[in-house]
Amino acid sequence: MIKKIISGGQTGADQAALDIAMKLDIPYGGWVPKGRLTEDGPLPEKYHLQEMVTSGYPERTEQNVIDSDGTLIFSHGELSGGSRLTRELAGKHGRPYLHINLNTINAFHAAQKIKSWTIENHIEILNVAGPRASNDPDIYESVSNILEAFFYLDMMGAVPFESEGNALYQDGNQNFRNYPGTIEEAVNQLSRNMALKDKVTVANMTEREMEALYPRLEKYIRVNFGLMSGNDDLMRSCMVDLNIKNPDYRDAVEVILKSFWKMLRNTHRLKIVK
Repeated sequence: MIKKIISGGQTGADQAALDIAMKLDIPYGGWVPKGRLTEDGPLPEKYHLQEMVTSGYPERTEQNVIDSDGTLIFSHGELSGGSRLTRELAGKHGRPYLHINLNTINAFHAAQKIKSWTIENHIEILNVAGPRASNDPDIYESVSNILEAFFYLDMMGAVPFESEGNALYQDGNQNFRNYPGTIEEAVNQLSRNMALKDKVTVANMTEREMEALYPRLEKYIRVNFGLMSGNDDLMRSCMVDLNIKNPDYRDAVEVILKSFWKMLRNTHRLKIVK
């Protein structure tokens, strides 16, 4: 699980990573050139980064690579300029790196790929790099969306739906009478099998963020709720809710997860008291 984010503080990808870290209360840091140099002038004081003794970008890029367990590089297209240098420096210092070409992958698949890579390489301190805003006006929003989806996946690493080897995966051997017969029963079963911290995480997601998790949770629901193994009662319950005659299992998964999210919003959502 990621314990710290670092970046070089430049506009664009760097600041997107720092802003997401602050939004999700993830520790962050990194090195910036002397004078807190960015293309827009000195880096705002809200970013608590360390200054190098030199004002060159390459030196701070190298130090951030050295101080991290691995480097994540974003781009729209092939790497160039400072992003290409970042990849070269990661190779020089034997640090793992992952290049996400945003022209060839969608946001959710990118988040999944990042999660797998961080697990495989045991990355706890993640360096994030990519083009500055003047070279890629869309990079800030793209990186923000992908990193937020990734961190929600990362925080939910212990959810029982993750592993097919988990005892919760019955793979069709579960007796029909143990399958939930209604949406309410399905939601209650999901709630019983999810850790408290993960329920709080889901409860505080936006609807769009929750929808991004559907592919990950689909198999658990399909297998354990018998949606393709003769659980007609649950399919009928979903049909009534959806008001359509012939829903398939994907429709059922969607209505169950949406109901689950709405329930958690009422029971586990963090409320800020002023």
